[in-house]
Amino acid sequence: MAKRNEQVAEPETRALDAAATGEDVRFERSLRPKTLDDYIGQTKHKDNLRVFVEASRRRGEPLDHLLLSGPPGLGKTTLAQILAAEMGVELHMTNGPVVEHKGALAGLLTKLGKNDILFIDEIHRLNPVVEESLYPAMEDFRIDVMTGDGAFASSIQIPVQPFTLIGATTRTGLLTAPLHSRFGQLIRLDFYPVEDLAKIVERSAKLLGVEVAKSAALAIAARSRGTPRIANRLLRRVRDFAEVIGSGKIDDAIVIKSSERLDIDSAGFDEMDRRLLRVIIVDYDGGPVGVETLAAALGEPRDTIEDVYEPYLLQQGYLGRTTRGRVATRKAYEHLGVAFAGTAAAKQEELFDE
Repeated sequence: MAKRNEQVAEPETRALDAAATGEDVRFERSLRPKTLDDYIGQTKHKDNLRVFVEASRRRGEPLDHLLLSGPPGLGKTTLAQILAAEMGVELHMTNGPVVEHKGALAGLLTKLGKNDILFIDEIHRLNPVVEESLYPAMEDFRIDVMTGDGAFASSIQIPVQPFTLIGATTRTGLLTAPLHSRFGQLIRLDFYPVEDLAKIVERSAKLLGVEVAKSAALAIAARSRGTPRIANRLLRRVRDFAEVIGSGKIDDAIVIKSSERLDIDSAGFDEMDRRLLRVIIVDYDGGPVGVETLAAALGEPRDTIEDVYEPYLLQQGYLGRTTRGRVATRKAYEHLGVAFAGTAAAKQEELFDE
């Protein structure tokens, strides 16, 4: 029983999991940037949003409806809060599964002030009936409410204030085409380069009142899988080691020591990432191997493989997808110190040609 409980708790305590924990939420409130000028990274999107905000403010209109997509931990919620502050309007936040019926949606929409922002996280998980009720609100700023039953039923149109809907999703492909088409702006947030993450680490360290060397900030950033949330979490944990077994200052040595204790290597992989690559390389001769087979071998649900482990490995070139399954690349072999045999190279070339 104890072992089963331990397995259930693992996703919440994994240092490199981009999903927010209660501890993350508590610290992120104080670390989040408040303006676009303070927001580090995503430069192209940030510059465009600055233009859109200024144009909307001059016209006295709400921003176009905006869809933010990308892996968790990249700053979608933070960006929504910044846009509300830049527009000088109120932000109303909710979650897709929480809006269970049309009445709940109507309650949210009727509370909105002029040009306010409604932020719906996990918008791909909206109830289909609720989603359909959202369409006239997005297009015509009205909601249709049915009153009465049977032959006495009638539809009443209730106007709502002009507003901006900001939807956030990690699974763009799960959005229906009608909802997707109603967003005027589509922004996909990408994994951050190490240099931008190092700036985020330095900024967060300053806010936390801890001294960090530039090289140490880069070392933390390199282990953060391109994700600001992970960078801030690792910073807090390295700070703990620095205060207890170090001098209090975060330097290269304490980052290396902390990483060893947390079982995180220089590429930002933990034991589960290395295990996934080893299963493909050792057990299946480098692949191809289907995701269902991988899930069974690792004892993890398919969704966890696809949403948690694969995106960064794919983005960094350690893993490849082919028509016949996943394959480990030469980079993965080199990282694990396994010889990339000629047969494996030939097989990969054939697979990618397909």
